[in-house]
Amino acid sequence: MKILLVEDHEEIWDFLSRRLKRRGFEVAVATDGQEGVDKAKSEAPDIILLDMNLPVLDGWSAAGLIRADPATAAVPIIALTAHAMSGDKDKAIAAGCTDYCSKPVDFSDLLAKIDKYSPKG
Repeated sequence: MKILLVEDHEEIWDFLSRRLKRRGFEVAVATDGQEGVDKAKSEAPDIILLDMNLPVLDGWSAAGLIRADPATAAVPIIALTAHAMSGDKDKAIAAGCTDYCSKPVDFSDLLAKIDKYSPKG
């Protein structure tokens, strides 16, 4: 299964991509929102992990563009954000995300959500 990780902090994407690869996932990385939108089309991921605070194009806008494109509209998006305030999950869902994980990421919780939304085949 292929995961697109859209994250601008190298320490976080390095940590998450290594742990996901050890679990057997194929991982593509994008480091800004526009690259994330472009790779959502070119990489055809099964799931997108999307940081909401990104350079070039923020995660809120990126989620909207991914949802607006028929080629990527059905791909589950899990928001990754340090915004853990009341209402932030609702804001992420309203932006087009399927689910939400707050940072620092609880890896077992993230794996459970990836499993929940992964295409069963």
